[in-house]
Amino acid sequence: MSERRSGAMVAVAAVPLLVLGLVFGSILLLGGSRASADVCSPGAGSVGVDESRLPKGPVDGYQGEQLKNAALVINAGKALGLSSRGQTIGVMTAMGESDLRVLDRGDAAGPDSRGLFQQRDNGAWGSYADRMDPAISATNFFKALQKVDGWEQLDPSQAAHRVQRNADPYHYQQYWPAAVDVVAALAGVPATDTGGTSSCGIPGESGKGDDLPWGHGPIDVASPLGVYTRECVDFALWRVNQQLGSTSAPYKVLNGTFRPDGALLGSAVTWKDGWDAKGWPTGRTPRVGAVVWYAPGTAGADPTYGHVAVVKAVNGDGTYLEEGYNGNPAPNDHTYYTRTVQDSTPSLFLYLPGSK
Repeated sequence: MSERRSGAMVAVAAVPLLVLGLVFGSILLLGGSRASADVCSPGAGSVGVDESRLPKGPVDGYQGEQLKNAALVINAGKALGLSSRGQTIGVMTAMGESDLRVLDRGDAAGPDSRGLFQQRDNGAWGSYADRMDPAISATNFFKALQKVDGWEQLDPSQAAHRVQRNADPYHYQQYWPAAVDVVAALAGVPATDTGGTSSCGIPGESGKGDDLPWGHGPIDVASPLGVYTRECVDFALWRVNQQLGSTSAPYKVLNGTFRPDGALLGSAVTWKDGWDAKGWPTGRTPRVGAVVWYAPGTAGADPTYGHVAVVKAVNGDGTYLEEGYNGNPAPNDHTYYTRTVQDSTPSLFLYLPGSK
């Protein structure tokens, strides 16, 4: 085991001159060319679908009329010049609203809702015929999405929610992996890296709060991820696994298996090096699910180990909501915390493949 050490961190949050004392010790245990997924990347161009050449079999359980409707949604997004990520958000939303079927009925909450996107009869979505037309209703959805400030940087479910106003802003999240697969299959674009693993994952997993499976257990022991339990790196690596679709053992990435060169991912101080070694992207813009990296001493981070956390939500005022572990002074250290931080405060944001 490496030397265990915690340091005091003073972080400047969103409110000017507000000082928070935070303990950000980030400790590790000693131990032993990707293809971008255009479907998930905000910067990627539009994709198109030949509606006469759809898969004959199911894709993630969707088939026939459902795939035809997905193709119409994708092509409506292409006509507007949306990124493939935006097109995938449209497919995800239609999955969550209608199971990719043109429904001539609503529900108790919206009895006048109709079509793929369950658009209301309130004048905002055109006529009844418009709402029942897959291409027109998709076009109207995408036009509304484009009016959402910073929509491409939002969690896809949050972006959809700001258009649809669903009671649960994370309602659509469960449909994202299937939407990625459907868009990839219909458009013939990659949704896997060179190892055949999805680069898209489940964006963010940020609505879950304090869900670290061993978050109430003892400290100073090895977590299933190969780091000390309830340290900042333990929670951040748990979130990375979630976003890669790995929520139970055997986990997809561990402290000792993350880097392709066999070196440890390490304590927070070496996480940027770990990202660079893996060829994963970094940047200075917060994205939901991105790892927040504080170099040693930055914003009061531990002068030896630094700190890592995770972006839980992106605000519209130049701040983001950060979540993590071991960010409070004793006796509340090694527990879950959230705080609002200025976008410019951390050293860097570490993205998963396909999220930038």
